Amino acid sequence: MHDLSFSASNQALSDEEILQRYRQDHNQEWIGILFERYVHLVMGMSLKYLKNIEDARDATQQIFLKVMREIDRTPIHYFKGWLYQVTKNYCLMQLRSKQAKDKLTEPEEEHQLVFLPEDEEHVQMKNTQLELLEEALKQLNPPQQTCIRLFYLEKHSYQEIADMTGYTLMQVKSYIQNGKRNLRIMLEKKQKQLNNG
Repeated sequence: MHDLSFSASNQALSDEEILQRYRQDHNQEWIGILFERYVHLVMGMSLKYLKNIEDARDATQQIFLKVMREIDRTPIHYFKGWLYQVTKNYCLMQLRSKQAKDKLTEPEEEHQLVFLPEDEEHVQMKNTQLELLEEALKQLNPPQQTCIRLFYLEKHSYQEIADMTGYTLMQVKSYIQNGKRNLRIMLEKKQKQLNNG
């Protein structure tokens, strides 16, 4: 049972201090404190990805069990950001596993769809644009790249990004705004090079 007095007396400790203490004595109460702090974040993210309350609850339990297994062998500099990645990876793995099972039960006709010849150019163009975007994203500085990916590709709100990364709301908005401007400049430049080539 989670000891409430233990939790209350250690609430002032940072996540990193709690991790350090857990590594020293392996008292599961330390993980209990982290669980209390972040269960809503993990549950919320799991629900967003898995779209089902029962699956999200199961995922939350599995993720915290995984956290306990990983803590000793993983260097963690910023727990909240690391937990976000673990949660995201776990949920994506669950979705991939579910899609694979669904495909096995789909009727064969579902897999017969092919692009018509006139679509080929459009698909090729879209793929080229995606490749250019990915290439340009990698050239942004890390904070801009992280915020742009979370906002545009993963559809998180400013507040969610601030919670996940530890940046202030103001910083998040600034990184997205500047990152978007830099991306546009880079993409226009690359597009011109392609057209001239």
